[in-house]
Amino acid sequence: MAPEAILIFDVGKTNKKLLVFDARYQLLAEESVHLAETVDEDGFPCENVAALTQWIRESFQKISNRKDFSIRAVNFSAYGASFVCVDEDIRPVMALSNYLKPYPTKLQEELYERYGGKSLFSKICASPPLGSLNAGLQLYRLRQEKPGMLRKVRWALHLPQYVSSILSGKAYSEMTSIGCHTCLWDFPKQKYHQWVSDNGLESILAPIVPYDTVDSTDIDKKEFLIGVGMHDSSAALLPYLATISEPFILLSTGTWNICLNPFNQTPLTEGELNQDCLCYLSFEGKRVKASRVFAGHEHGAKVKELCTKFNIDENFFLSLELDIHGNLNSRESAAIAYLDFMKELVNKQVVALGLVRGPEKIHRIFVDGGFSKNGIFMTLLAQRYPLSQVFAASIPQASALGAALAIHRHWNSELIPENMINLRKVNIK
Repeated sequence: MAPEAILIFDVGKTNKKLLVFDARYQLLAEESVHLAETVDEDGFPCENVAALTQWIRESFQKISNRKDFSIRAVNFSAYGASFVCVDEDIRPVMALSNYLKPYPTKLQEELYERYGGKSLFSKICASPPLGSLNAGLQLYRLRQEKPGMLRKVRWALHLPQYVSSILSGKAYSEMTSIGCHTCLWDFPKQKYHQWVSDNGLESILAPIVPYDTVDSTDIDKKEFLIGVGMHDSSAALLPYLATISEPFILLSTGTWNICLNPFNQTPLTEGELNQDCLCYLSFEGKRVKASRVFAGHEHGAKVKELCTKFNIDENFFLSLELDIHGNLNSRESAAIAYLDFMKELVNKQVVALGLVRGPEKIHRIFVDGGFSKNGIFMTLLAQRYPLSQVFAASIPQASALGAALAIHRHWNSELIPENMINLRKVNIK
């Protein structure tokens, strides 16, 4: 008998993946595709929703007919700050708006002033002003600039819930998507902000359901459990929360290094907002305080600069390590320049961690992503926290795995494995 399995569609901005896990969350199959962008009504590049929809439908049909496993459930993780506006039949009626699209300053300031000013608005919505990245403002812009187009919209679905609707045929909203700096949510009151209903937008936001909601759906005479999808960064937290009981901070590294503290429930201060802090909502609807550093981008640019300056290959920097006394295994000028840069980068990282660490001073820091494999970064970071434990964490496909775990109880009778995350403590003594 073929093993029962769960299919996850993990929709990134650049790459789209499908992954199949068995009941022990071992990877059975994986495929990846890059879909070329299209342009919106204003000619700005954006996600090609038609191509994405077609890929999900065709991939689901192919995977669900395989004989080496039996798909029992399907769930989704996808990037946030993006709406797909659909009609009654859940068919897109306009292009998805790219969160990188410039936002009219006058329109943004007008909304802030109407609801207590920028500072108060940002505190209530738990996000600094981010333009189109504040996805709720995309809907406000649509109402102000293209009201005729808005009248065609029955539901404005967050992208994770739209991709779920492709298979389920149902329109939902879910807290991790609402809570990813959309400026839709009144964090103190735990409901939509007053500006949403005042502008007639609450009626096009689909009913809110729990993150672990599933619909039993018949497709081609087979029954599948279809999850409602999750925001990818919030999904990536779930494997840690599901298997680790002690409080921790997750430092997820890449182009942006994002510090996530799901155990810090304190409201954002004006100072934190001014330093680019924000709050997500966890899958349970709780605050997750977050800060960020553009570390991966800075690192890439610096390595290129040093390679040019010293006429060396970037692999040179991958071989560098620090011993426990902070000495380099190379005394070359390029190595010294790189170490000086990394010290500055870690200083920025420590500031960002301090912004989310909270009054309880959490002493376990998990670092995943690219910098977890950088020995110099990890050693310098651990040296700054001599009374804490700093771990390099390895968890393959964290967002997809989190989406799978979200609906574990509906399809999987086995216990969640405790060894899904590989942790390596950084020793400095």
